[in-house]
Amino acid sequence: MPPDPRLNAYRADIADARLQGEVETAKFVDGEPRQILAPIVNVHAEPHAEAQCTSQALYGERVAIFEDREGWAWGQLEHDGYVGYLSGGALSADLTEPTHAVAVLSTYLYAAPGIKTQPAVAVYLNSKLSVSDTDGDFARLADGRFVWARHLRLLGDETGDPASVAEQFQHVPYLWGGKSQAGVDCSGLVQLSYHATGRDCPRDSDMIEAAIGEPLLINDLAGLERGDLVFWKGHIGMMLDAEHLVHANGHHMSTVIEPLRDAVSRIGKLFGPVTGFRRPGKPNITD
Repeated sequence: MPPDPRLNAYRADIADARLQGEVETAKFVDGEPRQILAPIVNVHAEPHAEAQCTSQALYGERVAIFEDREGWAWGQLEHDGYVGYLSGGALSADLTEPTHAVAVLSTYLYAAPGIKTQPAVAVYLNSKLSVSDTDGDFARLADGRFVWARHLRLLGDETGDPASVAEQFQHVPYLWGGKSQAGVDCSGLVQLSYHATGRDCPRDSDMIEAAIGEPLLINDLAGLERGDLVFWKGHIGMMLDAEHLVHANGHHMSTVIEPLRDAVSRIGKLFGPVTGFRRPGKPNITD
């Protein structure tokens, strides 16, 4: 099988130099590091704004860029390895070393240490920031802006329960490819919740099913626990207790908490039965 193109940057005309010997292409190039400067940047399947959004990158993330042409950069996100096209205007070659991440669903970057200061720019859970010092209740960033200090967590100091993060997204609108409070999809919700608590997690539901935890043998939906993951073909949810599931879904067009049996009945009529259950193991701290 060829390498998964979602996680390996290769096309017929160009490819990541690290893939030499694994793929055929016209030329191999080394990735050039860039950093996301916009609050959210869509990752597209093709280099135009109308192309499907397959994922998103958050403020402060690093990206390896293999091609930059006509306003579009083709690259690979450093954190989860996802490959796609990003707007070149949202990337910077001037890199800062992040020290903290946003620990709440969203917060604001201010021009001065005051909540009335304008402009105020929203950034979202897991966005990475470089803090230089503090000013009262505010953290001063390397770029001179300020953020409410208690909305941050120190990288490498993550703890907590992914289910507790996921249930905070209740009522957030569903967005295919979304990874923030502004809009999230089913696997994006799980990935955000894992990353917020220091756990590694790939991007798409099939990747998560292959990588996270151990499979469970479940009879009549009994025996599930908080944090267990439930999979359908192309869909994923997380258990909050033995009976209730939190998941972002297109039926409600939002993130909802509902009885698992209701979700299984409804989804089964349209897309088929549950394909598996997995119970996460101990966290793999990534930041």
